[in-house]
Amino acid sequence: MRGNKPESLVYLVDDEYAVRDSLALLIESAGLTVRSFASALDFLNDYDPLQPGCLLLDVRMPTMSGLELQVELARREIAIPIIFISGHADIPDSAKAFRAGAVDFLEKPISSQTLSTRIREAIDHHVRQQRQTSRKTELARQVEKLSARQREVLDLLVAGERSKQIARQLGIGEKTVAKHRATVLEKMQVDSVVELVRLFADANLAHGIRQASVAQCG
Repeated sequence: MRGNKPESLVYLVDDEYAVRDSLALLIESAGLTVRSFASALDFLNDYDPLQPGCLLLDVRMPTMSGLELQVELARREIAIPIIFISGHADIPDSAKAFRAGAVDFLEKPISSQTLSTRIREAIDHHVRQQRQTSRKTELARQVEKLSARQREVLDLLVAGERSKQIARQLGIGEKTVAKHRATVLEKMQVDSVVELVRLFADANLAHGIRQASVAQCG
């Protein structure tokens, strides 16, 4: 771990020791950190959702297959990017994996360059995903500091409404809107409405407080 930022990690799940060993060597030779597991259950017992990374997952395993693990991760709302690996070019399996959100499906043997590239792309995706989730959580915390009326004003500001329109929609005076707007900007820690809109847009919350509240509840 560097500073307060967790190190990116490649989780490798394959029931065959020889495959785990060779893939782990390939991953480590690319300068990446890998943690190997012989079963899906072992992985589930060890997984840290705060750790950025990706999951390199064998399709066919005893007890719980890779596809069954993918379903279980979705049930637990774990959104780690999954790269499936298979010793057989099975189109139905790959189609099922992609429909469920897998980022890639690679056939063994896998070249070190292809593996490294796909893993880095998956990790970058996960890091961006975690940052966006963090921004949403922080926005929801800030929104919780607002009164009900201030949240209404916030929602309309983010929707692009001007003070006169907000006053008319809420049935209050423009001066009152101006006071609420100033308080909203202060509590959201921005200097302008433009910054406020950008803040929500960057967090993919274009519709303001209603979606931020959903993020907080989730």
